[in-house]
Amino acid sequence: MMNNQKSLDCLFDELLSNERIFINKEVLRHSYTPDQLPHRQRQIEEVAAILVSVFKGETPSNIFVYGKTGTGKTAVVKHIGKALVKKIGGKFFSKTFRDNNIVPDYSAVTDNDYPVWFIYMNCEIVDTQYRLLAKLGEYFGQSIPLTGWPTDKVYDTFFSTLDREKRLVIIVLDEIDRLLRKGSDEVLYNLTRVNSDLVNARVSIIGITNDLNFIEFLDPRVRSSLGEEEIVFPPYDAIQLQDILTQRAKMSCRSINLIDTGVVPLCSAYAAQEHGDARRALDLFRVAGELAEREKSKRITEKHVREAKDHIEQDRIVEVVKTLPIQSKLVLYSCILLEKYEPSGISTGEVYTVYRDLCKLSSSEILTQRRISDIISELDMLGILNAKVVSKGRYGRTKEIRMGVPVTQAKRVLELDRKIERVATYVPPIQHKL
Repeated sequence: MMNNQKSLDCLFDELLSNERIFINKEVLRHSYTPDQLPHRQRQIEEVAAILVSVFKGETPSNIFVYGKTGTGKTAVVKHIGKALVKKIGGKFFSKTFRDNNIVPDYSAVTDNDYPVWFIYMNCEIVDTQYRLLAKLGEYFGQSIPLTGWPTDKVYDTFFSTLDREKRLVIIVLDEIDRLLRKGSDEVLYNLTRVNSDLVNARVSIIGITNDLNFIEFLDPRVRSSLGEEEIVFPPYDAIQLQDILTQRAKMSCRSINLIDTGVVPLCSAYAAQEHGDARRALDLFRVAGELAEREKSKRITEKHVREAKDHIEQDRIVEVVKTLPIQSKLVLYSCILLEKYEPSGISTGEVYTVYRDLCKLSSSEILTQRRISDIISELDMLGILNAKVVSKGRYGRTKEIRMGVPVTQAKRVLELDRKIERVATYVPPIQHKL
């Protein structure tokens, strides 16, 4: 035992003695919001122009922010929110806490009649009406159990707590589409209509989503009140990504001279292929630097970037596929089974035929074809499938589907699920087309 401890101590000492490339890797994380946001001035001005009504004592319109992953949506909204609280006074909360220890990131005293409470919520964590209302209640000092109360009681408690004092509450719902997937659009309707019943407080909603078609699936009542102002964030191009990555590289590395000249352009080029995703560029650069440090290299090279790309891609596929809901796994497995019979592209109808058979064999609920089409769109958004709508003339339109990830790797991960393992010997009826 002592020998093991001694060898571990030596190992840590040896690793720590290596000359480090990074001095602050946190600036490369998705959660970091820099003071300067390159190539997002127009979007900053658009959001600020809507929220400026706060200074006039008015409740700003609800805002709906669209854009692919890594286009700066969350960073811009948080950036403006903090500046707003600093100028007018109030409280700024940028983290979704999992416990009752809710402390603002920033607070400022004000004489304004309506101080601003800026609350950021990630709907991947608080993904149901109950959880969302319970967590919001906690921000205003009211403890609500995470389960057990009727939803009406949770809403009434949240409402009365919110209205105890004068304040303008801006609630940011990031990944707002998660609420819809859990059937919780009723909470959106309640939040967008709450001002008509409030006496002291006022509420404004900012919804953020990667799904450009999300609002089409909302209840018409919610759509009319939620989407008052819409702002679209376009993807970054390779040159813009280079500017963003250069800014963060200077902040994160001991010296910019420790980075080969081709590293930033290569990270940016890879990320530009992924819908202009700045997160992707930052991840590639960070992992490339970590790989360089592990092999005691004094510089980050293009070789490290290529290794990082393979490493991230492999981890992403495994993690995303492994955590998919069972219905999504069955749809994806249907596509995998059909892939070798239809290499030119699979139709939604063919996927649904195989999917139904797999549901029967695995004793799973069979969803409607419309819902399966939605799941295919979700898998497309994740990059697991590539689905495009094609016209079949008088036969209407359908989605032409291809795999977006290596088939063998995805199949191996899926078959770790017991329900998928049960149907692994199934042969699709479309084989006669060979």
